[in-house]
Amino acid sequence: MIGKGHSIASTGASIDYGWNQEKEAEVVFRDHLAGETPKEITEEFKIIQSQNERCTQNTLSFILSPTVKDGQEMSKAQLKEITSRFLKEMELKNRQAIAFVHRDKEHTHVHVYVNRIGFDGKAYNDSFIGKRSQLAADNVAKELGLTRVRDVQQEKLKEFNWQRLAISHINNKVMETRPKSLDEYINKMKSCKVQVIPSINKSNQLQGFRFEYKGANLKGSEIHRSMTGGKLITEICQNKKLTRLKEVPNTLNLMNKTVQLSTNMAGKIAKDLIKQVLKRGLDNGIGI
Repeated sequence: MIGKGHSIASTGASIDYGWNQEKEAEVVFRDHLAGETPKEITEEFKIIQSQNERCTQNTLSFILSPTVKDGQEMSKAQLKEITSRFLKEMELKNRQAIAFVHRDKEHTHVHVYVNRIGFDGKAYNDSFIGKRSQLAADNVAKELGLTRVRDVQQEKLKEFNWQRLAISHINNKVMETRPKSLDEYINKMKSCKVQVIPSINKSNQLQGFRFEYKGANLKGSEIHRSMTGGKLITEICQNKKLTRLKEVPNTLNLMNKTVQLSTNMAGKIAKDLIKQVLKRGLDNGIGI
């Protein structure tokens, strides 16, 4: 089971989408709510949210997605149970909440909307809510004996094992040519039939890369640990003779666009560069 989550400002539109009858929507969970329409539920949320006007993204939106097989076999009561356990894992009990199941597609999934503002007027801390949602959903899947994300990932990696080996081999050959920019690296990989797809978030920050080859579409980390975004950029920085923390760029030119590096990624690149400098010093017999 996969869990996704973020904070939103569009409470009414989101609940209206969740209740969309064209998607065969059905309420599977509700707490501290009396309304029977999206409009009534939204108004109940707003009453509590009016206690904290500083918080604008005042609703939490989650999607819980069991695997296709697990979802097809789940009853309304079981979907209510996974929603309840998920909210407990996220420490979101005793809040206004409503959840809808959508069964209009093969992949059954649950949309959960929770008032970020508690009855005490305080806003729920949404730091790293995406990652925390993943972990909470995985814990619930483990408790209930459902298929976990890691199980799906392992099956995927086995299925595409030969493509992973081929992409890793091509990457090593390309890196031996010492590309000095991401564009140069991407073009050389393309000439070897590997499509490199940058993952860029809504804040225009580079998160990493995906690689397409012979029917496989994989994250760099799924191929080899040396192919994460940070590792690839570190090696390219070394090819450009960048070795100091202050030389690590905050932005990069990528396919005629300027993208940002997150503070986290820039920090990891700087640490890797320092490690490589120290390693070269020791290999050359320099006392440090």
